[in-house]
Amino acid sequence: MERLDHFMAAANALYYARRDPFADFTTAPEISQVFGELLGLWAAETWRLLGRPDPVLLVEAGPGRGTLMADAQRAIAAVTPDFAAALRLHLIETSPRLRALQAAKLPGATWHETFATLPPGPLILLANEFLDSLPIRQFVRRGGGWAERHVAGAAFVEIACPDPPALLAEVAPPALAEGAVMEVAEAARDWVTALSARIAADGGAALLIDYGPAQAAAGESLQALRRGRPAPPLASPGEADLTAHVAFSPLADAARAQGAAVFGPLPQGVFLARLGLFARSGQLARNLPPKPAAAVIAAAQRLAEPDRMGLLFKALAIMHAAAPPPPGFAM
Repeated sequence: MERLDHFMAAANALYYARRDPFADFTTAPEISQVFGELLGLWAAETWRLLGRPDPVLLVEAGPGRGTLMADAQRAIAAVTPDFAAALRLHLIETSPRLRALQAAKLPGATWHETFATLPPGPLILLANEFLDSLPIRQFVRRGGGWAERHVAGAAFVEIACPDPPALLAEVAPPALAEGAVMEVAEAARDWVTALSARIAADGGAALLIDYGPAQAAAGESLQALRRGRPAPPLASPGEADLTAHVAFSPLADAARAQGAAVFGPLPQGVFLARLGLFARSGQLARNLPPKPAAAVIAAAQRLAEPDRMGLLFKALAIMHAAAPPPPGFAM
């Protein structure tokens, strides 16, 4: 028997070490090249707002196949060669197999197991669908107190928890019905805390894009994908990708507590539209035959429409306190 967060961490480590996650799910950079291009230009304009530090670390957490950063760097080189010359590319990736895929697209990158080993100095960090894969804990309201879910075999077992973590008290509503479930993302909160402290001290910015609610609320969101289909989350650990929705309000609070400025969260559709998603997609489509042109427009709609990825996915920016609002977040 083990705590859910320990089970999730071990299962995902095994999954990413030996399986191709993109056989099970598709992320925004794989849907449209415009996504990575826009994030690259977001980083370039944010670099300008930060005073053009040279050198500056351009970091991606969870870079997948390297598609997002390859598209980002292509746009950066074409539009802002001064930023291209100043940046030093660093990737946070634990999977040797994924590192090999990234190396083929991103020569010259430096890899890190964790955020903690990044060299000092200002940074601009991009993280798309990274936080949702970090482990969570689940607590169930029982008799006015809390029980924590553990995993035994392929089933949940509740164990009384007389001393729940402080974060649970911060996110739980004051009155919850018997049996209500609260998810606590301590790993994501701790990661954002470290990132924000670094930004507050050394300067820089971060753009976090993921799916989940703006405000923490009761409910369970742990899910698994296997061969592109939903699967029982506790069955066959290491054979499916385990994720959970990201509640953005605790992460924003953690960033502010470190002295960083926070912008958003914004719905992804609004954010990408402000950055020029449809203008750039239309530009690409005009130079293509009808069928691939239609695919380019359909991809943009998939990223932005509210009933697809546009509303569930959100963007949160963390900035040095002295910096102005970054692109897409200024009113």
